[in-house]
Amino acid sequence: MSRFNRFLKHYRGHLLHLWFEETFGWILRSLPGATGVFLRWLFYRLMFEELKSFPIIYPGVYFTHTYGIKVGRSFSINTGSLIDGRGGITIGNHVMVGPHVVITSSNHNFMQLDLPMCKVDHIMSPVTIENDVWIGAHAVINGGITIGNGAIVSAGAVVTRDVKDYQIVGGVPAKPIGIRLKYKNQI
Repeated sequence: MSRFNRFLKHYRGHLLHLWFEETFGWILRSLPGATGVFLRWLFYRLMFEELKSFPIIYPGVYFTHTYGIKVGRSFSINTGSLIDGRGGITIGNHVMVGPHVVITSSNHNFMQLDLPMCKVDHIMSPVTIENDVWIGAHAVINGGITIGNGAIVSAGAVVTRDVKDYQIVGGVPAKPIGIRLKYKNQI
């Protein structure tokens, strides 16, 4: 089966959505200032599966397969980040995403050894980011991950396992490096 036919088979129900997303997302992605933030909000409230309030989406953020993205209240995402909602992404309330973060919710089925990598199927792996989470610059969050309430993902971390509530993780692959509750009384 050709790549084009495979694409049609997997995304037939989303073709018009993907066309709008690519066409208008490309135009709106680079608009500066408050006007850009406002127009991106108008556009993505139509494109996301759910968008509960006004988000701050900085210029240069790239969303793809937005039909699989749910976002809570008080969400902000910084320049250069990429979110692929193909397998489903749920983001809670009060979540901050730093610049150049990558969040993917699918992966290639690399165990399909009978086909070249460019022809294998995708495995959909939903991502859940709970409330009050901060994801630092250049972090990568792989599919199938849950990031708990109040957690912090340090800059440059590659998250390959679930992150517990209030845990601070960092490194490649990300490992626990602290817990926020420890510092709660020092503020």
